[in-house]
Amino acid sequence: MKKSFLFVFALVAISLSGTSQIVYDWYQMTTIESVIPGGLGRSRMITTDPQGILQETKMENFFSMVGINFANVRLNDQLIGDKLADLSAEGWELFQVNSGAYGHEASTGIFITRYLFRKVKS
Repeated sequence: MKKSFLFVFALVAISLSGTSQIVYDWYQMTTIESVIPGGLGRSRMITTDPQGILQETKMENFFSMVGINFANVRLNDQLIGDKLADLSAEGWELFQVNSGAYGHEASTGIFITRYLFRKVKS
């Protein structure tokens, strides 16, 4: 019994040592959406490609002078959706999404979402 176990263990160890590890390229997208009344905030989409090149795209603020602006929310949703579709078409796999909110007062703050994509390195 002991010899059988050692033999199986040795076979598994040998087979695992011959496997190659998958290496990925990584692409990060961060959306920062302002929740500052009066449209005074800055909302952006920031992308970082595998070469570390950053691109910043202006997004609309959630609030205008009269309150929440649902047209701006729709525009931001469309911008994010289009970027997700483009990256998917380029072969990027959405690997992880993290989101959070920050505000030091009840009436101000930001929503931040980080999207992490990966693609098998060619």
